[in-house]
Amino acid sequence: MTELAHHTPEELAELLKKFAAQLRAAGRKDLLLHAIGVPLLEELRIEATRTKLSRLLITKDYRFFLPDMSNREIELQPVHKAVYLLFLAHPEGIEFKRLGDYREELTHHYMATAKMMDKEKVIEGVEHLVNPLDNAINEKCSRIKKVFLEMMDEYMASYYIISGHTQKHIASSSRIWYERLKVIRLPRELVVNEAMM
Repeated sequence: MTELAHHTPEELAELLKKFAAQLRAAGRKDLLLHAIGVPLLEELRIEATRTKLSRLLITKDYRFFLPDMSNREIELQPVHKAVYLLFLAHPEGIEFKRLGDYREELTHHYMATAKMMDKEKVIEGVEHLVNPLDNAINEKCSRIKKVFLEMMDEYMASYYIISGHTQKHIASSSRIWYERLKVIRLPRELVVNEAMM
């Protein structure tokens, strides 16, 4: 094993490739999986997907495109774009039950994406979205998810949709609570927002 320490990372990668090929040829993918480990396998999967992810371009007139996927347009209604822009602006995530705290920001995004709609209609739409007893926010997120799933596979789409992320908090040994955050996992360096420039 000490002789491996004298190899460059590139040489180690070549050795690993050979060993992996030998295990596969022997029909022992189980040993290969055991050697790599599930957490590392998931990291590798994420890394492989990351290199395939397209940038998300938001134009000055609030059209959404995927430039690295034949410049395909993501066709969403203004209300869906407003919801999407809100979650893009908050990579830390937002709990649906706390959407009321983002009323003003959501109204701003909706006004920007729905130029022809009258302000009262926008405000009424936002009130539905931030009302925790109304299902409007779930419906909008489902629609956004459907649009992305029509354009790409589920694993890749998981980076673009608004999805759940649970965060555990411990205040003391007797007090534990969970934040059920909704996030867009797309790395923000892949977002080009011309509307904000």
